[in-house]
Amino acid sequence: MAARRLAARPVLLARLHTAPRSQHTANVTGVDTYKYIPGGPVLPGTVNDATTFPPPSKSHGSHHWAFERLLSAALIPLTASTFALSASPYPVLDGLLAVSLVIHSHIGFDSMLVDYVHPRKFPVIGPVAKWGLRAATLSVLVGVYQFNTTDIGLTELVMRVWHA
Repeated sequence: MAARRLAARPVLLARLHTAPRSQHTANVTGVDTYKYIPGGPVLPGTVNDATTFPPPSKSHGSHHWAFERLLSAALIPLTASTFALSASPYPVLDGLLAVSLVIHSHIGFDSMLVDYVHPRKFPVIGPVAKWGLRAATLSVLVGVYQFNTTDIGLTELVMRVWHA
């Protein structure tokens, strides 16, 4: 019974949006009295609105995907080599590891915001969250730079915590 009601719902919506005004009150339960409209009704001002698509391109977006995969794959040998060579004689590796981890985290959080906090659905909090992520990433990069240049550095910190 519930399946029949769910199956009849698009037809009822199509009937409400296509039937003349006098037919809206007549025979509401008679589903077979109105024709089915392929594609269903189009409600203006909702998610049914047409969207403009960019022109097709084989390389559009692929550079983002390739950079994300390359960065993720590069973190494994970069981490191993940084800890194997120690941070004191090679501060460049320590800085490169720290910046790579921050960028990797930024890309992950940005993907989450793109997927779940889309500006069309959340017109206020979407842009605020995006700019908040950018500000947080910038402040973390400044903090990592200061920690690596004026203090012991990321690798030395992890080694001290590991042996504590």
